[in-house]
Amino acid sequence: VEPNATIREIKLMFHKLYPRWYPARQSIKLDPKGKSLRDEEILQHLPVGTTATLYFRDLGPQIGWTTVFLIEYTGPLFIYFLFYFRMPFVYGLDERFTTSPHPVVNLACICHSFHYIKRLIETVFVHRFSHGTMPLRNIVKNCLYYWGFAAWLAYYINHPLYTPPSYGKKQINFAVIMFLLCEAGNFSIHVALSDLRRNGSKIRKIPYPTKNPFTWLFFFVSCPNYTYEVGTWISFTIMTQCVPVGLFTLLCFIQMTIWAKDKHCTYLREFKDYPRLRMPIIPFLL
Repeated sequence: VEPNATIREIKLMFHKLYPRWYPARQSIKLDPKGKSLRDEEILQHLPVGTTATLYFRDLGPQIGWTTVFLIEYTGPLFIYFLFYFRMPFVYGLDERFTTSPHPVVNLACICHSFHYIKRLIETVFVHRFSHGTMPLRNIVKNCLYYWGFAAWLAYYINHPLYTPPSYGKKQINFAVIMFLLCEAGNFSIHVALSDLRRNGSKIRKIPYPTKNPFTWLFFFVSCPNYTYEVGTWISFTIMTQCVPVGLFTLLCFIQMTIWAKDKHCTYLREFKDYPRLRMPIIPFLL
């Protein structure tokens, strides 16, 4: 192996010798317990001498992130409609194909559908993934999470006995405005992050606010896309005043806080000039 070889090139060499393990399935490390080396890293820039021992780990069958997201987000979109249209096998024959007398139920369906349609559009046209694949076994877990919660939320929101929010139109209108603002903010952040890798580079860069006001949240947090995402589900909870939606929102917040803290620590570790005012997900707090 030449000193100027990248880890990607080493993976390709390994694949030629062992066709079963294609590059996306390989994890190459300098230490058995260490982190996997990135594809763009160059051998001579690593802390090794004239000889180096690289450790290989089989990551198992892989699936592309674009495919993963399309599967994860298409499911909730169609599952919700099964409950919205009150299919006979859901609520019983007496309530089949009936419509709810509460306008908020129709509005909730529109917002829920809009959220996942936006995600599908972003997956195809906006997102640029730093990692091309994920283990195939994870798709089952992820689908159970997204699809299962979509069914649980939809069952109660579209139930014949559903009761509308306590404060009526004022509560609903406030929630809709908050929902749309958070969705716009989330989309703006995804576009800004995508622009950092417009030339196809996988090198991590510090994201900064742009002229778009929705990106100004970068002044205070490292992962404003998660901040807006949580805000979206908080507004949906207020709109529907539904306990399952609130529990889903809480789980989303916990998971996204974990992801945000991990990314924030990575930024601090890789960039000495990283803005110190920023917090992972909530300005000045968390």
